[in-house]
Amino acid sequence: MPCTVVVCGFFGDTGKGKVISYLALEDDLDLAARGGVGPNAGHTVVFKGRKYIMRMLPSAFVNERCRLLIGPGVLVDPDVLLKEVEEVNARGRVGLDPNCAVIEEKHKQADRKGYLKEKIGTTGSGCGPCNADRALRTAKLARDEPKLKDFLTDVPLEVNKAIDEGKKVLLEGTQGTFLSLYHGTYPYVTSKDVTASAICSDVGVGPTKVDEVIVVFKSFVTRVGAGPLPGELSQEEAERRGWVEVASVTGRKRRVAPFNFDLARRAIMLNGATQVALTKIDVLFPECAGARDFNELSARAREFVLKIEKELGVPVTLIGTGPEAEEMVDRRYDLGLKD
Repeated sequence: MPCTVVVCGFFGDTGKGKVISYLALEDDLDLAARGGVGPNAGHTVVFKGRKYIMRMLPSAFVNERCRLLIGPGVLVDPDVLLKEVEEVNARGRVGLDPNCAVIEEKHKQADRKGYLKEKIGTTGSGCGPCNADRALRTAKLARDEPKLKDFLTDVPLEVNKAIDEGKKVLLEGTQGTFLSLYHGTYPYVTSKDVTASAICSDVGVGPTKVDEVIVVFKSFVTRVGAGPLPGELSQEEAERRGWVEVASVTGRKRRVAPFNFDLARRAIMLNGATQVALTKIDVLFPECAGARDFNELSARAREFVLKIEKELGVPVTLIGTGPEAEEMVDRRYDLGLKD
């Protein structure tokens, strides 16, 4: 590996949590560092029959020896972080950079009313207002918060040292490419850039240190909140197809559209993708549920995967076939990308 970035290619909700939890176990990651915005994104992990929704900790927590870090570019909600640390019994292996900005109650209140709530449809977690304060240089930092003192560490130093020592490192993004403040469907976007380059910056890793960029696409497109969604289906049609989902943070129903090759091609370009992970193929093709080998997929599912590869010019290396972390077709071996 040794350094891989994982980001979402659409509007979030593509299953990054599942992909990262699989890689944490299969590749036995040494260290995972979270970039992205903050607790406004929920990454769902299903492991050993239990469902977890992580808003602060990296999804690699399923590997009990993996070091879990949160980069200085990430906003931290102390209450959410502490709750997750206890929930997954991760105390002792979690590190938080002192330069993370802290979300306060005033930020949450500002995020739950007016323009951000009514026009943009934000999650109400306080991220936008906190990032605004950070830009104004008035935000409180993690180093100023007593309840966080036991977690403070120099994240860029830890991550770069691990990479230089040849350890297996993963950088975890949040949200999706087209929610990027710069590359997304402005103004219906999040409060910063979330492409692969930004995730590296959030964690403090230079571009020459990255070996692989995995862009995660779902087998169909979903979006929460306001903003354009090309090819959007009616709720009735989404229900008929069995594509209806509920957002992990807000509980809102996700809007739905078929897989969008134009958006996918642009996401590949913007992120410099070297691999594609495709999730929820079992929702599109129920006969593929639980498959672990490419040849176990149905002919129409294989045709869909190969079409994506041809259209995007990037290998589809990981294919999610169910909610559990280990329900995955891993083609890296067959494609010569992993020994």
